[in-house]
Amino acid sequence: MTDILIKNLPILVVLCPLMMSLFVVLISNSFISWILTFLTTLLTFILSILLFQEIQMQTYISYALGNWAPPLGIEYVIDKVSIIPIIIISTISLLSTIFSYKLMPFEVGQSSISKVYSLWLLAIAGLIGLVTTGDAFNLFVFLEISSLASVALVAMGAKKDKQALVAAYNYLVIGAVGATLYVIGVGLLYSITGTLNMEDLSNRLKEIDNNRALIAGFGFMITGIMVKAAVFPLHIWLPRAYSYAPSAVSVLLAATATKASLYILARILFSIFNISDDLIIITLNYVILPLSILAMFAGTIMAIYEKDIKRLLAHSSIAQIGYITLAFSIGSKASIAAGFIHMFNHALIKGGLFMAITSIGYYLQKRVTINNLSGLGRQMPITFFCFILCSLSLAGLPLTAGFISKLYLIKATISSEGIWIVFLILFSSALSLIYLWKMIEALWLHENIKKIIVNENPLIYISLLIITFLNIYFGLDASLIVNSSEEAANILIGVLK
Repeated sequence: MTDILIKNLPILVVLCPLMMSLFVVLISNSFISWILTFLTTLLTFILSILLFQEIQMQTYISYALGNWAPPLGIEYVIDKVSIIPIIIISTISLLSTIFSYKLMPFEVGQSSISKVYSLWLLAIAGLIGLVTTGDAFNLFVFLEISSLASVALVAMGAKKDKQALVAAYNYLVIGAVGATLYVIGVGLLYSITGTLNMEDLSNRLKEIDNNRALIAGFGFMITGIMVKAAVFPLHIWLPRAYSYAPSAVSVLLAATATKASLYILARILFSIFNISDDLIIITLNYVILPLSILAMFAGTIMAIYEKDIKRLLAHSSIAQIGYITLAFSIGSKASIAAGFIHMFNHALIKGGLFMAITSIGYYLQKRVTINNLSGLGRQMPITFFCFILCSLSLAGLPLTAGFISKLYLIKATISSEGIWIVFLILFSSALSLIYLWKMIEALWLHENIKKIIVNENPLIYISLLIITFLNIYFGLDASLIVNSSEEAANILIGVLK
């Protein structure tokens, strides 16, 4: 029985939330819907941990769907690269589900709970399928599953603010453009290779010169995924989506959706295509590097001038995505490892910040802005304490997960002789203190004029405490994520760099 379970882990981790999403929608009782969703995300988390343990021994697990051997059949692949986003998605999904228990009925209404949690599980299944599939077209299918479920989840925020419908529409249209660009690229590569299996595609591309179809296919695929990953300036769907989505949905999407797409971006750049090719080198140096630097400053500056807090954190995410793509653009093994380290740590950081701010919105029963934060830190000491620690982690202060991210990124940049980039990283990080201090000042130093009394609910802050603890733990002992990220980078580009 154990051998059968281990053998089928790559498909079970996708099927578990996918199949349960079809069942949850039929449940009329909101509490039972949440319980089933919680148990499903818990099981998915356990399966992902089992996969992590298994991958430490096998390094590579291949699952042929329907016993159709690749490259003819659809293959699911778990290795030391894909296991990182799987762990991110399953961990955040579990914590977000716990966090959603009190907030979701308040924001979407009891009658819509079963629909929301069905879409919730569908989005999770799509994201996990996205990072486990070894088939380029199957990746497009999961991309659409996760995107359409996410769009519907964002639209559920319309009960509180009709702007959620506009945000969902923008997300739908721009996401559809990104997906279309990606699938056009896949079609062009299929026309010259005759295969959709990623490993087989990579092997066949090595035998082909840089013809026009290959270059065009690469360009379409990269651009499409950059739209999905909200890489600047293709990020315009993100601020509205994160800002007007229901609180728990904002947490889930902010911590997982772009991370899955960034993983795919790394796979295309360093696994499907050869990093030593001029096409990849030119793309990294003259497209992704400058856009990453612009993102670091544009996202931070927009956050400084933003008053709506959820929108502020969304702009901050654009800057943080810039750090990850900057690490990828350097193209060394150390920098790619730094990118994966920050991918993991940023999921914890931004998940914690969104949890803290959206829980404040629950108590205020209105959108959270700088103006109505006044003095609430004293009324909500647990939430404020967690917010402070996650903010320090975002700024990259020592003893936090964010510090580890910046440390390894700076070390990788120095080793690649990019001293000037180090100064840009440090300057951008210093600027982030401005908008973080703006929130901290309002929460603690301003007077609570309206004399709002808040009794913090453990059902809301328990997930926040866990994710805050993880921010500190991985700042004190980062060996697990650092070793995993270095192994991932080694698999992606070997010893070429």
